[in-house]
Amino acid sequence: MSDHLTRKELKQDKVRETLEHGAEAVASHSRLSAIIVLAIIVAGSAYLGWNYYSKHQEAQAQSMLDEGLKIFNAPLVAAGRVVPPGELTYADATKRAQDAEVKFIAAANAYPSTRAGRLARYYSALCLMDLERVNQAGEELAKLDAGPDKELAALANYQRALIAERSGKQADAVKILKDLSNANSVLVPKPLVMLELAGVLKTTEPAEAQKLYEQLKKDYPNSRFVEEADRGLQSIAPKS
Repeated sequence: MSDHLTRKELKQDKVRETLEHGAEAVASHSRLSAIIVLAIIVAGSAYLGWNYYSKHQEAQAQSMLDEGLKIFNAPLVAAGRVVPPGELTYADATKRAQDAEVKFIAAANAYPSTRAGRLARYYSALCLMDLERVNQAGEELAKLDAGPDKELAALANYQRALIAERSGKQADAVKILKDLSNANSVLVPKPLVMLELAGVLKTTEPAEAQKLYEQLKKDYPNSRFVEEADRGLQSIAPKS
């Protein structure tokens, strides 16, 4: 047998080598495809699991929020009045606020990352305000300011301004309201903020309050706040 390979043998070797490399490439590609498919399956399973978990958390929080709202909205009735069977009523507003706050804060603390949980915290603060526990209410509202829901944050800040005003912290109330006037909130519209800010400034800076009332009437002539602005202007007008 010749030590030298014939042209035909060389050609067969190249074909065999090509096929071997091709087989290796296919096998490598198959392994890569399997890894990618497995990664997609794992990611999809994780997403479905998280989605199920999130929906379950939201549903649980909503259920607890609804329990609190049922109490919060329960009518007050005088003692001795006939009440339809099964209807939740209260004879005392303080007791109603206390019971509702317990439900709201439980939902807020158990499910703080859900929207229903954040809304429960807001209602908890409202109950605390009704119970004259304004410092605690302010603490709960401040937690909502840093949350992802800008409309709820605007509502919370509006209530914080009212608390500051009620507590005699006029400067704090003015700062919060001025910041809020630039928030472009739907639930806390700018004319409402302007009206509240003018009310805070009315006794200490009547000239600024007058400007706000007049600006409100000019910018929002058809709003429901114009009548309040007229009353505000009358209250700071010079007495003859």
